[in-house]
Amino acid sequence: MELTREDKLKLYRNLVLVRVFEEKMVDSYRRGKVPAFYHSGLGQEAVGVGGCTFLRQDDYLMPTHRGRGHIIAKTRGADLRGLLAESYGRATGIAKGKGGEHGAALEYGIFGGSGSIGGCFPVTVGMGIAAQKYGRGQVAVCFFGDGAANRGTMHEAMNWASTFILPIVWVCENNLYAITMPFKEAMAIDDIAQMAGSYAMPGAVVDGNDVEAVCHAVMEAVERSRAGDGPSLVECKTYRWREHGEMEPPSNYRPREEIEAWKAKDPVPRYEKRLLEEGVLTPADVEATWQEMRQRVGEAEAQAYADPWPQPETAFEDVYAE
Repeated sequence: MELTREDKLKLYRNLVLVRVFEEKMVDSYRRGKVPAFYHSGLGQEAVGVGGCTFLRQDDYLMPTHRGRGHIIAKTRGADLRGLLAESYGRATGIAKGKGGEHGAALEYGIFGGSGSIGGCFPVTVGMGIAAQKYGRGQVAVCFFGDGAANRGTMHEAMNWASTFILPIVWVCENNLYAITMPFKEAMAIDDIAQMAGSYAMPGAVVDGNDVEAVCHAVMEAVERSRAGDGPSLVECKTYRWREHGEMEPPSNYRPREEIEAWKAKDPVPRYEKRLLEEGVLTPADVEATWQEMRQRVGEAEAQAYADPWPQPETAFEDVYAE
């Protein structure tokens, strides 16, 4: 897709919003406000923002456990309070405090990310079957990590999707480590996108820290699926700055030089610099955007943390569809 000035501003604003949100969540975890786990997406914001900003509201989305940015991008930040409240275990959360990182927002086509690595694949096939059956032009977009690509469910799902020409876009968020396992030691191939050829679907590799590159690749695949031409696989090479999860102590399985080299490729100032050079942004715009997003997230966080806890009698509500 050709990006207009307004499109670029949407991407930029979402990038800043997601970065501010991620920083707030890391700070909240440190302060003991998060009763469960939190897997930070700091450094990987361009993948979720580039891949989800221009999806239709009725498109289906399967995020990862690092997928808060994906949800924010697809919903245009419509319920920051609900996202924060969910992480805080509050009744006002998007899943009423029961989902944590796996909370769903069904009104936006967002399903709760699977609590089992690789569980996302067969569920996304179900989304694709539903989209094909309904015939409304919907597309299912599934994000997964390089670790999940080792699961057999991925191959079963991709084979099914290709065989039945389902409207699915598989997006691999390859941050080079599955917890502590380096990608290069877990697979014999250089790129996960190479697997696409085994299932007769297009495969592409993009710079996952370039939000426009991600956007172009994912939206090209989305439009292909929407046109009835079946699934595609897009691999985004990126990197997480933090430990696998905030609950883990500092470790040394990644060289400090490697982490710093990837931080130098920070997707947010990188895109900011590009838009300043293109004249899409001014320095005043940059300052105003950061101030606005910090205020939005700060206000939402204060409200969410003050919200009530779920009542015990609601524990078995919303378990099954009615």
